[in-house]
Amino acid sequence: MIRFLDFLAAFFGLLLLWPVFLIIILVGFFDTGSPVFIQERVGRHLKPFKLIKFRTMALDTQSVASHLASSNSITKLGAFLRKTKLDELPQLINVLKGEMSLVGPRPNLFNQEELIAERQTFGVYNVRPGITGLAQVSDIDMSTPELLAQTDAKMISSMSLSNYFKYILMTVSGSGQGDRVKS
Repeated sequence: MIRFLDFLAAFFGLLLLWPVFLIIILVGFFDTGSPVFIQERVGRHLKPFKLIKFRTMALDTQSVASHLASSNSITKLGAFLRKTKLDELPQLINVLKGEMSLVGPRPNLFNQEELIAERQTFGVYNVRPGITGLAQVSDIDMSTPELLAQTDAKMISSMSLSNYFKYILMTVSGSGQGDRVKS
């Protein structure tokens, strides 16, 4: 049922929001010259996939987890996109392809070995990664691997249709801070 809802939401989201995508892409060309950011992430069953986002950082920013990146790397458009969570919209393509869910653990990088080990312990990789979830609306980011893995496991074990919609509504209404960067 969740996969069906993911597919419908991603399909209609992409269909209805294409003008927003177009505007962000056009403004993004003036901001960084490369408005779309694609990065390999850890997916379900530890399989790699290419996560798609709108670029929020300068092109020369090192490929590290957001909490390890400098806030000086965030562009003016990027700050707006992060605050409004519009940078996440292209992930609807990942959801449509079945690589992600709207709700699930945020996908991490392969170089985040401590987080991978913690998540493996809790069986987090048995589900599709998501755009949002309990950790995101609770302001828990990847800087605390054990807490994040425990929170992800709690979300997975208590996932229901009502929690699915609850996390989406909490995200849309502004709960959580998204991916933090160091000041």
